[in-house]
Amino acid sequence: MLRGEQSVSDLARRYPMSFAAVQKHVVVLERAALVTEQRRGREQRVRGNVDTLREARRLLDQLEVMWRQRVDSIDAILADRPEAEPNEGASSCH
Repeated sequence: MLRGEQSVSDLARRYPMSFAAVQKHVVVLERAALVTEQRRGREQRVRGNVDTLREARRLLDQLEVMWRQRVDSIDAILADRPEAEPNEGASSCH
């Protein structure tokens, strides 16, 4: 969809879902500014918004770096922690 413009009908043919379902997806994508929709007569034409997609990708890349750093920090904390004894904390009732 990023390469030029397509009709919603053309999109609906490419996916295993109804035309109405594709229309609903397009509305959601349009609200998110990921696509723009334009009416030409009875036809709805959709075009991907490349700039918004690039910005979304940039933000997702930043989030990935942040979460990887957090996981690495947790891994480091756990690696420094002595292993608990198998029966540690278990009370023995004889």
